Amino acid sequence: MTQDLVEQRALIKVNPQSDEIVMSLQTQALKVERYAVALDITSDGDMKSATNDLTIIGGLTKAIEEKRTEYTQPINTHLRAVNEAFKSFTGPLHNADKITRQKMLVYMAEQKRIHEEQERINQLRLEAARAEMELTGELSESVDLVEVTPEAPTVIRAEMGTAGMRDNWTYTVVNFALVPDWCKVIDGSQLTAIARKHHDQKEVPGVRFYNEPIIARR
Repeated sequence: MTQDLVEQRALIKVNPQSDEIVMSLQTQALKVERYAVALDITSDGDMKSATNDLTIIGGLTKAIEEKRTEYTQPINTHLRAVNEAFKSFTGPLHNADKITRQKMLVYMAEQKRIHEEQERINQLRLEAARAEMELTGELSESVDLVEVTPEAPTVIRAEMGTAGMRDNWTYTVVNFALVPDWCKVIDGSQLTAIARKHHDQKEVPGVRFYNEPIIARR
């Protein structure tokens, strides 16, 4: 068997509920949660105890996160590799699809332009003939109308399938200042960055920066 025919497989863990270490960590997490629900903080000593609890919570959180990564990292690594491989497989097809659709649209647009131009020419010739009739009471020569080609069909039925043009409304912003407020999106990440760097010392119209302290554990 050649190397090209060798099927490659990867063994990954997918059932953390059967992992004794994970289940032990979960048991501890449930105990810590029950303790936090029953906790009363009424003194400085209670604050110290709560600080110790936060350290324990942080340690358990880190341990569970490490186990989660142990499960997910191999999966994600292989998933990215597989997705990239298949993306390269289907890339030419997506490109061919895009090119074909664009060429069909160009053809249909050109047929529509030709049809409308032929109708416009005939309309001008008919108007000229009517004007001559009104002026002289007769036509000096017959009206020679151009042959109008049929409009391009909006639906094309072929042996293997059907294609057609359909409406696809979209938008482009031509004047942002005139866009109503409900269409404007706040850049939360940029405002957060300003708040963290400049606090309330940098003014942004319509925005109030304020401090909302949280408990930080070291």
